[in-house]
Amino acid sequence: MGVVEALALSMGGAWASGVNLYGTVVVLGMMNNLGLFDLPPNLQILGSWWVLALAAFLYLIEFVADKIPIVDSVWDAIHTFIRIPAGALLAAGAMSGLDVGMGEEAQTAISLLVGGTIAAGSHFTKAGSRAAINTSPEPVSNSIASVAEDVAVFGALYTVVFHPVVFFVLFAVFVLLLIWLVPKIWRFIGQVFGNARHPAAAYGNARAEQAGPRMAGPGMESMGKLDLSGAGSETALPPSSSPNDPKLPPH
Repeated sequence: MGVVEALALSMGGAWASGVNLYGTVVVLGMMNNLGLFDLPPNLQILGSWWVLALAAFLYLIEFVADKIPIVDSVWDAIHTFIRIPAGALLAAGAMSGLDVGMGEEAQTAISLLVGGTIAAGSHFTKAGSRAAINTSPEPVSNSIASVAEDVAVFGALYTVVFHPVVFFVLFAVFVLLLIWLVPKIWRFIGQVFGNARHPAAAYGNARAEQAGPRMAGPGMESMGKLDLSGAGSETALPPSSSPNDPKLPPH
């Protein structure tokens, strides 16, 4: 495996693991076992049948969980601590046995750092977009997003193995999209959960908006200001209603 192929596998494996780790393991392991390409020495374990069986089982669980609103976000939150380290390890493993002239320890450290960063970028893009989708009441968008993510992962791994240069172009597009899209997604999520942290204020605003059209008559503004403390229970008559008012007819 040359430098270009190893770099593509390192970056592509890290990116794919941030989106769907178990699908990535299954695809890479099966490609290796079918002789489509050879995994580097430190990633040969992905071709073990017990690893493939476990990864396939977990992929089936994720396939279902990823299509259920809220459940998919909980699953993503848990896998923050799984996908990112796994992406770093995949990146370092892809570079194993390849000497680029910087020393084995430095090469491993840089591979771990870059791979973890790439995996974190793809993971938080996925998690953020799914959290935003969950604000919609309909469940269909979750299934569409889940299938699209799986197709993207499988397509990315295909280009990594057979068209590494094409992968680098697609990865550059992803980085630009990441810079533009992620801040907007998390700003939207922050606004949604910011309102959720103040339910009393949100409820009061909603009630005020609903009561607005009905309270529009003259003098109706004061009707909304009721004294519930009991101190103002005795209401004084206005001056015009006094018994000695000359405007009133005599008793």
